[in-house]
Amino acid sequence: MTPAPHRSHTDDLLSFIAASPSPYHVVASAAQRLEKAGFRELRGTDDWTGATGGLFVSRAGALIAWYVPEGAAAHTPFRIVGTHTDSPNLRIKPAPDTGTSGWRQIGVEIYGGVPLNTWLDRDLGISGRLALRGPDGAPRSRLVQIDEPLLRVPQLAIHLDRSVNEGVALDRQRHIAPIWALGEPREGELLRRVAAAAGEDPADVLGWDLMLHDIQPPGYLGVDREFVVASRLDNQVSVHAGVTALVDAATGAGQPAFIPVLAAFDHEEVGSGSETGAQSPMLERILSRSVAARGGSDEDWSRALAGAFCVSADMAHAVHPNYSERHDPDHRPLPNGGPTVKVNVNQRYATDSTGIAMFTAAAERAGAPWQPFVSNNAMPCGTSIGPLTAARLGVTTVDVGVPGLSMHSARELCGVRDPGYLAAILTTIMVGD
Repeated sequence: MTPAPHRSHTDDLLSFIAASPSPYHVVASAAQRLEKAGFRELRGTDDWTGATGGLFVSRAGALIAWYVPEGAAAHTPFRIVGTHTDSPNLRIKPAPDTGTSGWRQIGVEIYGGVPLNTWLDRDLGISGRLALRGPDGAPRSRLVQIDEPLLRVPQLAIHLDRSVNEGVALDRQRHIAPIWALGEPREGELLRRVAAAAGEDPADVLGWDLMLHDIQPPGYLGVDREFVVASRLDNQVSVHAGVTALVDAATGAGQPAFIPVLAAFDHEEVGSGSETGAQSPMLERILSRSVAARGGSDEDWSRALAGAFCVSADMAHAVHPNYSERHDPDHRPLPNGGPTVKVNVNQRYATDSTGIAMFTAAAERAGAPWQPFVSNNAMPCGTSIGPLTAARLGVTTVDVGVPGLSMHSARELCGVRDPGYLAAILTTIMVGD
């Protein structure tokens, strides 16, 4: 059976995932945990001078959090854990109310690399945020999470498509509008339903960022319950581990030797090119401002970066038992064998030997196993925020991740031990033991 400490960590992870169906909810869940640990939120318009202790900045679906020990010098190096809050899914169009042949449907767009067959015949809810008219005329936001079986993308019966098991691709444009009622489309119906769930007047809704999510709760799988199964393991496993590590570093017995940082970006699944993505100046500006807030100069900023280290944590591929030929024959990570260190010489990952040495040394100190990962030469390699962060900040970066199956599926799988192993290693790196 699984050791209790790992089960305790994954129990908490499953609660985190259940409360976080959208990137905006991920940020809210992380912020709630940070505030409980004594962190306080800073606004961009605040005066940050002299700010120490646990601090964080949130913006839409992204969050940057850090801890400044009392008396830390302005040039103290950073220990950064980079993650992302978004997952591939179906997102609701601006004019969503549609339908055909006597069915009322909702128009959606495909966000990221979605294996569409995994979204068929699943009970789907709605989540995201509403932009609302505020009392002073300025927009305000409200999160919404409807964990009810409202919608479904129905599979075409095999009697009407005998080729369905031959790998014929779905028509991405025509056949993914979920059904939710019978009858003709009613303009504004979705907005009224979502606004009511949020306790708001539909007339006050000025815009939205809404998406669908599978309402099946996360859980355990296997004879000994040795696997975790859930939506959005990619990449909430890493966000949760990063939050856990940062809180542990800030509240532990000793003071960290570095400035531990959690950078949870949005839009990684579509290239990170947004104001809250890893390609944006968000992290660079916040970290440089934190140096200046401690009285630091440009020289202090350069010194802090020169000694910095970044761990880019994103999900990785475990070897698939039915398609093992698609994996490198000498690199076949398995669940519960520890996080993988991801290498790609074409810089799809930013890992080099220095980064490997720093991460694996921390794994040894944490008493956690790890596994090497490299893609099969005949298969295209994925990427992460690691190369973007390394190129933008010029810091040593290592790409790592918990190995799993069914990546980007509506329901993914990983080992029950690996999320805890990752959190333990990240804590060791952040503390600097």
